[in-house]
Amino acid sequence: MPLIVVPTPVGNMEDITLRALRVLREADIIACEDTRRTKKILGRYNIRTPLVSCHAFNEKERAGILLERIVRGETVALVSDAGTPGISDPGFEMIRRAREADLPIDVLPGATALVPALLLSGFPPQPFFFEGFLPKRKGDRRRRIEYFRSLEGCVLLYLSPHGAESVIMDIIDILGDRECALVREISKVFQESITGTLSSIHDRIRDGTAKGEMVLVLGPAAAVDDPSGAGWEVEADRLRDDGLTDREVVRKVSGEYGIAKNTVKRFLLSKERDKEVF
Repeated sequence: MPLIVVPTPVGNMEDITLRALRVLREADIIACEDTRRTKKILGRYNIRTPLVSCHAFNEKERAGILLERIVRGETVALVSDAGTPGISDPGFEMIRRAREADLPIDVLPGATALVPALLLSGFPPQPFFFEGFLPKRKGDRRRRIEYFRSLEGCVLLYLSPHGAESVIMDIIDILGDRECALVREISKVFQESITGTLSSIHDRIRDGTAKGEMVLVLGPAAAVDDPSGAGWEVEADRLRDDGLTDREVVRKVSGEYGIAKNTVKRFLLSKERDKEVF
């Protein structure tokens, strides 16, 4: 029998499908992030399937035991505290191990926070890039933010209420004061969608009153009016002639024109090679 990945509500308890309820009722065991949270859902729908914890700290150990049960013919339902397991939640290790063992897997469609947040933002929904939670270490986090320069469309981030202000300040420092939307408490009584600039959002939450996990939707980078498509190259040449280092040129041109850093680096390198030829 299979491993079945079952999305659970991110807020309102009614945001669960009939199919998900049937799977949870018929499974031999439910592997869950927190048994206390899952018991609330099961109690609401009078489901008495046994539970076993499978969270970020024991997933590798529990995966082997649960996969053995699947081999013996049992059905294991996998849930997280809210949303779809494996999407910024525990569960991926179980899924990966089951795939490697060539065991049957099914993933039910259902609740996730990123899609409502993207549509509530009002930004064009295609393309978009889902990052989830940024690294906690400042250096690693800033490197990931630098990567966003090369992306088209929206970028979706998950923020915890603790430390959200410092994350937003890092984004402002690296990407500028971009248009964005902050969506919090999705599908709950106090759901809120705030639009504006990163700095205005920062001002709204810096007093620490924002509760619950949040989704930050960064709007697309502002387009630069450059009909020829070559204005950034002219600017790169000018900055280099003014004595800026190549690293400084790359940073300025990438930030002002929305050009990927590697593209600017290749351009500067090609100019060096042209000099060598002549």
